[in-house]
Amino acid sequence: MSWIVIGLIAGLLAKLLVPGDDPGGIIVTIIIGMVGAVLGGLVVGLFGGAGVTGFNVWSVLVATLGAIILLVLYKLVAGRMAS
Repeated sequence: MSWIVIGLIAGLLAKLLVPGDDPGGIIVTIIIGMVGAVLGGLVVGLFGGAGVTGFNVWSVLVATLGAIILLVLYKLVAGRMAS
């Protein structure tokens, strides 16, 4: 259940921070946040940090970082990066 809540928070934050049109509704937002948590954990782990460690502020920040990366990649692939 905490993955869903972290996914929702991270997905919403990423959508607020990345300009332009975003895919989907609330379910897609949660999925973006959850996949972002995995991606963010991998990126932070490459630099020696701790990834998603539970339901806390650090985990939300890591998941948001991953969700932002995911949205930027999506927009680059879709060719819709806002100027």
